Amino acid sequence: MISGTKRIRLAVVGAHLRSQPLNHQLTDLGAEFVRSARTGPLYRLYELDAATPPKPGLLRFASGEGAKIRVEVWELNSENFGAFMENVSAPLCIGTIELEDGKSVKGFLCEAHVIPAAKDITEF
Repeated sequence: MISGTKRIRLAVVGAHLRSQPLNHQLTDLGAEFVRSARTGPLYRLYELDAATPPKPGLLRFASGEGAKIRVEVWELNSENFGAFMENVSAPLCIGTIELEDGKSVKGFLCEAHVIPAAKDITEF
């Protein structure tokens, strides 16, 4: 890594977790596992039927309407973050996620228009 290169923290769920089928998209770009965490109680998790491999979608709700969702936080340099973004396709997107400890990191979110047809899997 070039000295002074900006590092970006990214929260992932589902297929990008360690030992899951898309984790290599992170590790191939030199991403490093930072820690397991949970989101603040602001999110719900949905099963996205059309995704292959199956992927969940995380959607933010108003305070009191969500739950704490388990995530993994990874870190990669900004150049490789841009390369990683090439693999992210709709209805998934990258936004800012609030963690249980109050810190914010970039992370996978889901476009709201797919939620009416998706199954809520927050409890799992």
